[in-house]
Amino acid sequence: MEHAPGSVIAHVPAAEKQYVGSPTLLALGDGVLLAAHDLFGPGTGFDTAVVHRSEDDGTTWRAVATLHGQFWSTLFQHDGALYLLGTARQNGDVVIRRSDDGGLTWTDPVDEARGLLRRGRYHCAPTPVLEHRGRLWRAFEDLEGPGDATWGRSFRAGMLSATVDADLLDARSWTDTGFLASDPSWLDGTVVGWLEGNAVVTPDGELVDLLRVDVPTPDPCYAAVIRVGADGTTLDFDPATGFRAMPGSITKFTVRWDERSGRYWSLVNHVPDPAATSVGLRSRNTVQLVSSPDLDRWDLGPVLLHHDDDQVHAFQYVDWVVDGDDILFVSRTAFDDDAGGAASFHDTNFLTFHRVERFRDTVR
Repeated sequence: MEHAPGSVIAHVPAAEKQYVGSPTLLALGDGVLLAAHDLFGPGTGFDTAVVHRSEDDGTTWRAVATLHGQFWSTLFQHDGALYLLGTARQNGDVVIRRSDDGGLTWTDPVDEARGLLRRGRYHCAPTPVLEHRGRLWRAFEDLEGPGDATWGRSFRAGMLSATVDADLLDARSWTDTGFLASDPSWLDGTVVGWLEGNAVVTPDGELVDLLRVDVPTPDPCYAAVIRVGADGTTLDFDPATGFRAMPGSITKFTVRWDERSGRYWSLVNHVPDPAATSVGLRSRNTVQLVSSPDLDRWDLGPVLLHHDDDQVHAFQYVDWVVDGDDILFVSRTAFDDDAGGAASFHDTNFLTFHRVERFRDTVR
C-alpha cells in the first residue's frame, strides 16, 4: 500500500465521518511551524479547528489545541502575537482568536470586545491576511445574495480590514468594503458563484479581491478580480474585463506576491489532461506550481503532487508560505491508509506537509 506523500500532520479514518478541511500554515522561524485545519462531515458540528505545531521544520507534528467555535480559518502573525481568523462554524459569525504562547492557548471569542467581529452568515477559506497601506485585509463572503442559501448563488464577495495598530479582537476595529453579488448571466450565463477570495495588491498598487469562480463546465478556469476602492469601503467589478483565465481556479487557491522573483505564485489543482480524469478540470488529484508577473498571464511550473486516480485521491485547498528559497505547503489530502482509505476525493482523511525547494528556479 502506498503511503501518503509528505509528512503527515493529522490523520482521521473515514469511518469516524470526520474529514480534514481548510489547511492553513504559518512559519515562526527557527524550524517552528504551525498548521491548523477544521473538521467537517456528518460526525462533526462543522465548528471545530485543530492546531498543530512542529519544531523540526515539519518533519514531525503534535496537536496542541482543539478550538470549538472556529472554522474556515487563517493563521497569521502580527505585532508579536499569533491570530486565527475565520468563522465560528459553517456559514456562521466572523471570529478571531489570539495566542501569546506560540499557539498552545488561544483567546475565546465570546463577545464583540474579545473576538466576535461580525454576527451573521459568512463564508471563507484560509486565504491570506494582507498588510497594505497601514491596514490588515482579509477576504470573506456573506450569504445574503440572491438565491436564498443556495451554494454559490447566495455568496457576496467582500473584505474586512483593520488598522495595523488596532486591537484586532475588538469588533469596532474592523470595517468592511460592502459585499457584491455575482450575476448568473456572466460568462454566457454559466456563473454559479464566486468564493474564497484572496486579498492581493496588483503591480500598480491597487488592492483587489481575487476569487475562485464556479461554473458548471469550466473550460478554461476563470478567476474574478474585484477592485477595492481607495478608501477601502467600496467594490467595483467589470464583467467585461474582470475575469482572468487562471489554471486550477475552479478550486480553492492561495495567491501571494514574492518580491525576490517579482511574481505572484500559487499551487493549484491544474489538470494537465482533463480527458483522462472522471470529472475533467474539477479533478483535484494534481497540484502544480504556477506563477504570474501581473495576475493576467499565468505560467505553468512543475507538477508537485499527482495520483492517477481522482475518485478517492486528492491534494487540495493548498495553503503555503515562502521560507527562504523554498515554499512550504499543507494539503487537505485524500489517500490510502490502513483503515480503508478516504471516503472520497472530497472527504479527506489526511493533512500533509510538503516542501518545494528553490521554487524560484522553476521560472525560465
